[in-house]
Amino acid sequence: MIFGQANRTGLDGAVAGRGARGVLLGLAAAGTMLLAGCGDGKDQTAAAPPPPQVTVSTPVQQTVREWDEYTGRFAAVERVEVRARVSGYLDRIAFKDGDIVYKGDLLFVIDPRPYQAAVDAARARVQQARSNVALTQRELDRAQDLRRTQAVSQSTLDQRAQEMQAAQASLLEAEANLRTSELDLEFTQVKAPVTGRVSNRLVSVGNLVSGGSEQSTLLTTIVSLDPIYFTFDADQAAYLRYVRLSRSGDGPSAKPESTPVTLALPDEKAFTHAGHLDFIDNSIDESTGTIQVRAVFDNPDLLFTPGQFARVRLIGRADYAGLLLPDSAIGTDQSRRFVLVVDGENKAQYRPVTPGPLQNGLRVIRDGLQPADRVVTAGLQKARPGSPVAPVEQPIQPPQQSVQAVPTDGATVKEARP
Repeated sequence: MIFGQANRTGLDGAVAGRGARGVLLGLAAAGTMLLAGCGDGKDQTAAAPPPPQVTVSTPVQQTVREWDEYTGRFAAVERVEVRARVSGYLDRIAFKDGDIVYKGDLLFVIDPRPYQAAVDAARARVQQARSNVALTQRELDRAQDLRRTQAVSQSTLDQRAQEMQAAQASLLEAEANLRTSELDLEFTQVKAPVTGRVSNRLVSVGNLVSGGSEQSTLLTTIVSLDPIYFTFDADQAAYLRYVRLSRSGDGPSAKPESTPVTLALPDEKAFTHAGHLDFIDNSIDESTGTIQVRAVFDNPDLLFTPGQFARVRLIGRADYAGLLLPDSAIGTDQSRRFVLVVDGENKAQYRPVTPGPLQNGLRVIRDGLQPADRVVTAGLQKARPGSPVAPVEQPIQPPQQSVQAVPTDGATVKEARP
């Protein structure tokens, strides 16, 4: 019994000893975890990243001239339909299709023999009329001499005078018929009425052509090339803006010939061809709400062709002081554009802006920016609005002078000038 009691007491002591050791081990583990947690906090504080380094620059300031750009077509100053003026068989063609011809050059020859015969007959009638005039003049002189001696009556003298006047009228008629016949003979040689490029022949040699009427045979066409017109349509809002600018002296003049324009062909980026406005229509088209405008360009190398498309630009608004930034400084927030401006505490601040055209690698900023703003131009993706940054000042390289702008908003382009 004593043995059994002693054994139980020893068993309880062993259990109690193991429980105490478990508690101690738990406390030790908790302390270790707590120390480890404190150690991790110290490591995280030590590993906090520094503010991101970004490049900041102030905008480039330049005087910006706005241009309005339009698409239109070239048109010939003179376009002539060459038609036969007399009827006959086509005898000869004196040009090659597509040639450059000059005013007065021979193009077609209609068989002249019938008209030459008509001229010879008209000349004969003129000679006959002149002979008749001479005869009646002698008879009139004789009657006047006889009348002085009362050898003939007054009625005879009046008759001789009337015959003289009729003979003179017949002479005038014969001479007019001769000129008509000579004109018809001249018209058998169809000559170029203007200088330009001739189209293809529409009638071959040997065909009968008709002339001298509304149904005269069309032989070919000629279009002049130098100078050449360029026509385009401007909307009425632009027209009103031009009128107001003209009155203020900043835009297109009320006299079209004093308004310069520049032109670029479809395969050209720069507007290198200079011209001037020539005509503005007197009313706005009610169906389209546009008004027709015409410019004129020199074309000495015959590069421009009637019907060809091209782009033309003219001064659209008054000059103003513009600010320019590289595209890398402009971010997109859904439909809005923005930049990050670094304030005095070196924190990036969100600033919405209104961008304009691209100007030799720099973008015109129309609104939302001040000349003294320090704008993040490189490293925009590293900065966050309201967060500190490490700015590195670096100036923006200015664009070259008078470089053509690439439009971004329809018909408006810009040109920056220092």
